[in-house]
Amino acid sequence: TERVWRWVGQSARAAQVYYGRFPVPAVYVHVILQGRAGVGGGQTFSGELPLIRMRLGPQTDDETLLKRDWVLVHEMVHLAFPWMDLKNNWMAEGLAVYVEPIARLQAGDLLRETVWGDFAEMMPRGQPGPGDRGFDVTVNWGRTYWGGAIFCLLADVRIHQQTEGRMGLQTALRAINARRDFRHYWDFRETLAIGDEATGTSVLIGQYEDMRLDAKPADLDALWADLGVRVGDGTATLDEGARLAAIRRAIERPKS
Repeated sequence: TERVWRWVGQSARAAQVYYGRFPVPAVYVHVILQGRAGVGGGQTFSGELPLIRMRLGPQTDDETLLKRDWVLVHEMVHLAFPWMDLKNNWMAEGLAVYVEPIARLQAGDLLRETVWGDFAEMMPRGQPGPGDRGFDVTVNWGRTYWGGAIFCLLADVRIHQQTEGRMGLQTALRAINARRDFRHYWDFRETLAIGDEATGTSVLIGQYEDMRLDAKPADLDALWADLGVRVGDGTATLDEGARLAAIRRAIERPKS
């Protein structure tokens, strides 16, 4: 239907805005219309023509489909990063969790307060729990999705700090996508090295070596304060005078 085409096109535009181009030359999006109203789960499959399979309730309204859905953008973000070994799946999923709302923000489909409020609410789920180890050892839902997102946020902030705001994680991910994507398997460290080369830093490799075997909880409360993210009564406000507010604004800003 026309609404489904609008949904797919809007999601593709968000991915294109973030990466500077759509991540792969072509993708087959298979939308299965069945079940109750709402967007169901999605899954992305590697190959020369990648496949995204989505489930959608036929009675889903425009508000849900065009303003609230995040799943299809999440799946499209997977296309921009190589297919990896299962032990590195935390990076692939963490990237999709982190990039999706920022891509939608840069495309004009989300508010800044929504993005940062959701991060502040959800990222604690990615912190290591008792007995947890590093990303390559402890594999569970929280560490894979939201732990990977914490890794990405920390990398984004550190790259901005080390380049005096000239570059961030988006620079690294665009460089990786220019050379590699989900159509093929690639080595994880070599892929991170492409991103580090593009930013002139060693943030991605350095963080990975630091966090791959040992649990390293992030001081998220301090980070939100530095970025100027204040959450209370279920809403987020942004302090533009905070120490790292300029970095937060740089993360939010669409890139040419």
